[in-house]
Amino acid sequence: MLTKPRLHFDVHPGAGPPVLMVHGIMAGRALWAANIDALKTVSTPVVVELFGHGRSPAPTDVGAYSPDAYVAQFEAIREELGAKKWFVIGQSLGAALTLRYVLDHGDRVIAHVFTNSVSAAADAQWRARIVATVEDAARALEEGGLAAISESRMNPVRARSFHPHVRAGLIADQSLLSPVGLAATMRHTVPNSSMRDQVSQNQRPCLLVAGEREKAFAEPLAHIKALMANLTVVQLPVGHSPNAEAPEAFDTAVTAFFRAHLETAHVTSVAPIGQ
Repeated sequence: MLTKPRLHFDVHPGAGPPVLMVHGIMAGRALWAANIDALKTVSTPVVVELFGHGRSPAPTDVGAYSPDAYVAQFEAIREELGAKKWFVIGQSLGAALTLRYVLDHGDRVIAHVFTNSVSAAADAQWRARIVATVEDAARALEEGGLAAISESRMNPVRARSFHPHVRAGLIADQSLLSPVGLAATMRHTVPNSSMRDQVSQNQRPCLLVAGEREKAFAEPLAHIKALMANLTVVQLPVGHSPNAEAPEAFDTAVTAFFRAHLETAHVTSVAPIGQ
């Protein structure tokens, strides 16, 4: 069992096993606001907020922000819930982290869903650019505070294509974002999050719901499609965040995928929460 700091998570009781849900940078639990009700019909959503985001703390220990430390946090949540196996969903940076979890703890995963994530399959050139620019970006967040977060090109509240409930929730939670925590995420999570060289090792059923309009994701998408085993791809005519831009289509694809793998895994009941 992990000691503090611990990630904040909310459990939404539903009609199936837990599903870990992990958002991307500068988002939070509101990112899933348009998906929870549909997912509750086949699973029990467990919505995590990353360090420095929402209701999670912003640790001063930089080790807490490493991708491997996040994997340990996710596994501790599964143990706390008493779930032998669960579903996993990741979005953007969260997808890079859930992919790492699935590759490390595949025996604990029924199936995995993820969306566009350049960082998850970033090549050496992309990683070099990030390393070269991350310090300036992190310092700008630390020095500029909430104003710098609001003006950041990475801030998802700038996405006018999001479902209104998602965007409203993200706007309401802006004051909960920690400049220090986001800076640490920029320095210690993002540059180390790529699983490009490991995707061929995947052994679990995976569904990639890809927004085909994001040009930056075209090469990572091609790489994943070419090398990742046990992969199903659904492409939607949206951008970076399919779950927030086209929630109905996303939910339809994910619930069908979950139902199919509940049958093959012979898992039908909700795990005992908190026992």
